Amino acid sequence: MLFRRSISTQARQEVRETLELNVDDKRLLEVLGIDIGDVNVKGKNALKIDTVYACVRILSESVAKLPLKVYQEDENGVQKQTRHPVYQLLRLRPNPYMSAFDFWKCIEAQNAMFGNAYASIEFDRRGRIVGLWPMDASRVKIIVDNDTAASGIVTNRSKIWYEVNLGYEQRKLMPEEVLHFKGGVTLDGIVGLSPLDCLRATLENGASANKFINNFYKQGLQVKGIVQYVGDLDEKAKRNFREKFESMSSGLSNSHRIALMPVGYQFVPIALNMHDAQFLENNQLTIRQIAAAWGIKMHQLNDLDRATHTNVAEQQREFYADTLQPKLTGYEQELSFKLLLDDEIEAGLFFRFNADAILRSDIKTRYEAYRTGIQGGFLTPNEARAKEELPPLEGGDQLLVNGSYVPITQAGVAYKGKGGDGAGQGTENDGSEGDPGATG
Repeated sequence: MLFRRSISTQARQEVRETLELNVDDKRLLEVLGIDIGDVNVKGKNALKIDTVYACVRILSESVAKLPLKVYQEDENGVQKQTRHPVYQLLRLRPNPYMSAFDFWKCIEAQNAMFGNAYASIEFDRRGRIVGLWPMDASRVKIIVDNDTAASGIVTNRSKIWYEVNLGYEQRKLMPEEVLHFKGGVTLDGIVGLSPLDCLRATLENGASANKFINNFYKQGLQVKGIVQYVGDLDEKAKRNFREKFESMSSGLSNSHRIALMPVGYQFVPIALNMHDAQFLENNQLTIRQIAAAWGIKMHQLNDLDRATHTNVAEQQREFYADTLQPKLTGYEQELSFKLLLDDEIEAGLFFRFNADAILRSDIKTRYEAYRTGIQGGFLTPNEARAKEELPPLEGGDQLLVNGSYVPITQAGVAYKGKGGDGAGQGTENDGSEGDPGATG
């Protein structure tokens, strides 16, 4: 049984900007996950970018809110299997510490950030599945042991296992003990690519923009500039004047206050106008690039500049079809292969997320669709009631159809009467049934 335990190294160790480090020290800090650069977007630090946080939150909650069910397909169609023990596990609590909603939020959040998500499968003594435990993707390493695997070729002779770093030991898990969900892009089918690594330059642009605005406000909207003076000052005098002047003019506490200048000194600002630098345009472009990489629509980020009622509804359907559906398909296939027995798979059992919650439209549109399905003869009233979570009623399991419908080969027969070709009802009766206009 494995449980994710994250320890923040940065919370326990502070690196000062004035510290001079050699090459070996920098490598050690990199191994410990500490970045002394101005902008750090590695791992969980990427969540400090508001757009990244919003995209990960939208994806994780969109997957977590969908109910996961077990179905069985046979010659009679597809039926739900609510009595399956794994279904009860996934429906309520995959493990004693997490609800099903929290479990899938954790899985999808790691999948969206690192390109891979892992969950350890816990078995009891009888070999039954009794728990699913998410693992920190940064602590899991995939090992492929074969000579051909070194050249990028994985065959049935290759051995694959997972090494999990628990801090105090390395634990080895076989593929049948791990649920491995891959992200959007994989080049070998074994490991998913990390979006944070692929988008590092774009994420650094977003982090730099946020830091620029933050520092700009912290300085009390004070711009950079040059102080002109007559004469010459030594280094100590320059440093003393700079510190005194910045203490008077910089910071939120000094906003809108007057700074004193000695006689013969003049302050000349050298700020670059945001409009000239196209700061807002570049920042908006960065947001759109990050959202597009995760398949998030702009209206989901509260960007409604180009939104209308029609295109928002269409974009919501595109979000399901283009963004969520590939993820859900990968989850369903991995769950079906790892959590079901061979004879259950042969019997047609499989997992499927119910995405009706995403595709549900307003009540008027839904009821019109039900009416069309029922009158068309391919949807029973009880099937429509089940979609609205209403109990079935007696007689609601029969297909209904309009009685005036006839095969196309008999079109118009009812209007020919006794003089017809004998295919209609009026050929054997007195004409009152075959001819609506007959008077007897």
